[in-house]
Amino acid sequence: MRIRQETKYDYKEVFNVIEYAFKHVEFTDHTEQFLVERLRKSDAFIPKLSIVAEIYGKIVGHILLTKLKIRNKTNDFDSLALAPVSVLPEFQGKGIGGKLILESHKRAKELGHASIVLIGHENYYPKFGYEQADKYGIELPFQVPKENCMVIELIENGLKGVNGMVEYPKEFYE
Repeated sequence: MRIRQETKYDYKEVFNVIEYAFKHVEFTDHTEQFLVERLRKSDAFIPKLSIVAEIYGKIVGHILLTKLKIRNKTNDFDSLALAPVSVLPEFQGKGIGGKLILESHKRAKELGHASIVLIGHENYYPKFGYEQADKYGIELPFQVPKENCMVIELIENGLKGVNGMVEYPKEFYE
């Protein structure tokens, strides 16, 4: 398996990977592929943090980290959103998603980012170091069970003193 940065030539194949990855997922509106298209055109997009997994030249997985803010009454904090991570159904359960997550952490840290926020499965993401966001006083702007709202520090004390409401890029709401 090869993990690399996505290029514009990958967009159609990545669209299909995301669509198929979420086709039979229960808790989704099945529009993640359109979200990725919108985010690529936004100020929140970081090309180096749009990453694909390839097997024999076929893209089988994708992960995207984009910029977001955590705001309180006195401060704005920079962070990243992990959304989405996608693996073709026939390749799920083989560790590809985990490898994409760990590689995205490494690349984000190298770029100087301190933390990541996500909404995800409470039994999956803690394996990669994610903790409930409310532990840090971080809230999401919509109703999601608190066990599904998670954050990770990419660097030691990356969330020290950080608290407030997550502000996703507007593309998440379109």
